[in-house]
Amino acid sequence: MNVLRSLLFYVGYFLAVFVFGALLLPVAPLLALPARYRLLNLYNHFLTAWFRWTCGVTYRVRGREHLPEGPCVILANHQCEWETIFLQILKPPVCTVLKQELLRIPVFGWGLRLLHPIALDRSKPARAMKQVLTQGVVRLQEGLSVLIFPEGTRVDPGQRRRYNKSGAVIACRAGVPVLPVAHNAGERWPGRHWVKNPGLLNVVVGEPIETAGRTPEEVLAEVEAWIEARLAEISEVPRPQAAKPAVGASTG
Repeated sequence: MNVLRSLLFYVGYFLAVFVFGALLLPVAPLLALPARYRLLNLYNHFLTAWFRWTCGVTYRVRGREHLPEGPCVILANHQCEWETIFLQILKPPVCTVLKQELLRIPVFGWGLRLLHPIALDRSKPARAMKQVLTQGVVRLQEGLSVLIFPEGTRVDPGQRRRYNKSGAVIACRAGVPVLPVAHNAGERWPGRHWVKNPGLLNVVVGEPIETAGRTPEEVLAEVEAWIEARLAEISEVPRPQAAKPAVGASTG
């Protein structure tokens, strides 16, 4: 049954790319950025609903009341594609830090370009870090929130990776709060397998973490402790101990 549900999901998934692309992409460039986000986010709203309906996934989102009024830096754990879709509609408009290869995907990448992401060449980590720090502050000053996955890449449930401090640095430089988000989406949407798993998908939004008068290291330590504590509560897969420091960890 899970295989059949997953096949149905992917039929709708790929059809949606082309249908929404044909309908929305010609109009989106004509709109101001806030209206453009609302229009293109129709695709993300559809995919989250389609995934829930076809794959038998129930969503429980706690902490929506913690969403701040102004722009912030959203730091979330990264397990699969689902959170890259859902977090676009949690607090729009949001600028996502992503790998530049995604912009080369026909139709999908064209839509991404219209949302002013920060696209990184991860083969050049020093340049990527500088790009994140400079463009991230600019996006926040423009009124966009910035979404960063501090682990830098997808991490399977039950695994752990060193957190990168670029998001905390941006927040401290811009004087905006950090919004921590934890989820177990990888248990429902496996990052390394196409068959989806029915069940409960938990998302927890934390209280904004203020950055005024604090160092990025202090902020990041609080974010990581909060996310890991929430993951220990909501995950079906046991959480490991803290990862050893990684050499040349990427930003993402």
